[in-house]
Amino acid sequence: MLHPSRLGRLTLLPRALSAMAAPPAGASGQAGPCFAVEGPGSDLVCFTLSAGASGRPEPRCFVPAPGRCYSLCVPAASSVPMARLHRRLQQRLRQGPFGRCRVLGLLCYGAQAALEKGFLIQDPQGGPETERALEELLRGLGELPPLLGVYEAGERGELWQCLWALRGAGGRELLRRARVVAAEEPPLHPAVPGLSHAAVFHSLEAARSVVEQCTSFIPEATAVLDLVDKCPKQSKKGEFPVIVIEGLDATGKTTVTQSVNDSLNALLLRSPPACISQWRKTFDDEPTLIRRAFYALGNYIVASEIAKASTESPVVVDRYWHSTAAYAIATEISGKVQNLPPAHHEVYQWPEDLLKPDLVLLLTVSPEERIRRLQGRGLEKTEEETELEANSLFPQKVEESYKRMENPRCQEVDASPSREEVLRTVLYLIKKHCGSL
Repeated sequence: MLHPSRLGRLTLLPRALSAMAAPPAGASGQAGPCFAVEGPGSDLVCFTLSAGASGRPEPRCFVPAPGRCYSLCVPAASSVPMARLHRRLQQRLRQGPFGRCRVLGLLCYGAQAALEKGFLIQDPQGGPETERALEELLRGLGELPPLLGVYEAGERGELWQCLWALRGAGGRELLRRARVVAAEEPPLHPAVPGLSHAAVFHSLEAARSVVEQCTSFIPEATAVLDLVDKCPKQSKKGEFPVIVIEGLDATGKTTVTQSVNDSLNALLLRSPPACISQWRKTFDDEPTLIRRAFYALGNYIVASEIAKASTESPVVVDRYWHSTAAYAIATEISGKVQNLPPAHHEVYQWPEDLLKPDLVLLLTVSPEERIRRLQGRGLEKTEEETELEANSLFPQKVEESYKRMENPRCQEVDASPSREEVLRTVLYLIKKHCGSL
């Protein structure tokens, strides 16, 4: 039995039993895992594990007694089962006995293993029913028994992690005990290294492999793959220019794309294309990994449409790869804008196997104007549109990600003036970069 004076508890699902049971920092000269709690502010609260009772301070992410803290984590690699498990946990933690708790994002990272994603659950009352519900949840997750990390108070009030393996019939085995100490925020956000594997796809095959894993539980995935497989492997642009219009929701993309289309006597295309747009709701309800793979494949289908259309007329595209990548980056990188991958990072580079446009225009308006337009639309919102309205940092990160895109980069256009003035600016840029039409 654990001493009732413990201050908080942390529950972890392992990337592998051997990795999580490795000696803590200082026990054998190897670095132990690090943890980062996301929010509620814009900074990460980081901590790590130490072999002894050092004088370093405890992290600021545990509620004081009688409250208790818990968490759940899963490997964040490009694995469809793990992505779905993370999503399942996210949904379960919004229900039942967890309704009184505050749930924050948690990342587990380190040099020895891949990133893990999860949730820090702060229970201000610290009642036993929360722990019982969490253990029941863990035991019902699948064949591999998850690990349970319990954070308890030492004699001097310090925090210790006791790592347990859950066994049958309600038993458990202690695997490790290590001191919890505060750590500095890493130079790069812990999620940055994994972006190109789990959120931003730089090839058709990478996105296709994810959607292919979904055919057993998403019937529409098979239809998407059939459409993709009918497209040329490497679409090539025709002689007419291709102009992409990008921007946050409610920046005037629909109006501008239609106006430019009419002015140039062009063909207007959208990403995702009409042939798969009917399945957006299905994929929007899935984890980021699956959702982003779906939109990435949509870009390749649009590329085949662009290739054919640009042999006959100019082409205007309402959103393309930049949009898919910018929203993925902003979703995966928590906190402040400074947490984004630095400029010129590989995640901002255009995929080598995707047809490239001649010009990408990024429409921008002030945050106040964009929210006013959103409120006036009265349309059903996607999860990301809701996030855009609720979190002021999220649209800033999306827009900054747009601005860091390269090869091709975005040409920024202030969409605040009148429709006629914005159209004049856009047509001037098209003529400047694409020549006479």
